[in-house]
Amino acid sequence: MVRAKIHKGKDRSVATKGWGRFWFYLVQWTWGLPVNLIGLLAYLCAYKKCRHEKYKNAFISYVPWKQGGVSVGLFIFIADNRTEGWTNNTRIHEYGHTIQCLLLGPLYWVAVALPSAVWCNFFEGYRKKHDVSYYKLYCESWANRWGQRWSGEKQHYNRVDG
Repeated sequence: MVRAKIHKGKDRSVATKGWGRFWFYLVQWTWGLPVNLIGLLAYLCAYKKCRHEKYKNAFISYVPWKQGGVSVGLFIFIADNRTEGWTNNTRIHEYGHTIQCLLLGPLYWVAVALPSAVWCNFFEGYRKKHDVSYYKLYCESWANRWGQRWSGEKQHYNRVDG
């Protein structure tokens, strides 16, 4: 499998400079503090073991696991050694979850994280049997929309990538 390159693209996102960026981080580290503290702890645990990149206002760690991605506030963890297309789509999607945390703060756990974890881990058979997209769940489609909107990038899906 081809290892995806670390993203080096034109920054077209919202709030990555100046006062917008300041307010973004201020809200994440106040309203979203409980989520971001857990994300920071996980990031520090993975720091020496994984490669990292900054993506917009988030911090991505590429981890050696088979799962897709997980967003814990500003900290995103994505499976390493995937195709460039899959990695790009996942990066944008997980950034959408980062924006959801910005809006929801501590409510993120109940409104997004828990439903997403249950949908991912306990309904795979149901989704396959009934040909239901993973992104059919409200918080997953919402993450795709907001990830594209706030990153300024588009996801491109095909049969192989998802």
